[in-house]
Amino acid sequence: MAVSQKEQPDPRRVAVLRSLPLEVKEQITGEEAEAFMYNRELPDSLLEKLKDYLTEDEQ
Repeated sequence: MAVSQKEQPDPRRVAVLRSLPLEVKEQITGEEAEAFMYNRELPDSLLEKLKDYLTEDEQ
């Protein structure tokens, strides 16, 4: 999905991606990174790569 020019990535999510270990960042595709930064539905492939870094939301 193309990013519109007015849409901005969530700075907190960008910071999270930047803070990941290099070996994890190298495995993330551009499409996966875009979905994460723009708060879209995350692909299962990305969830698998980030499983050690994500926590469950407690509601």
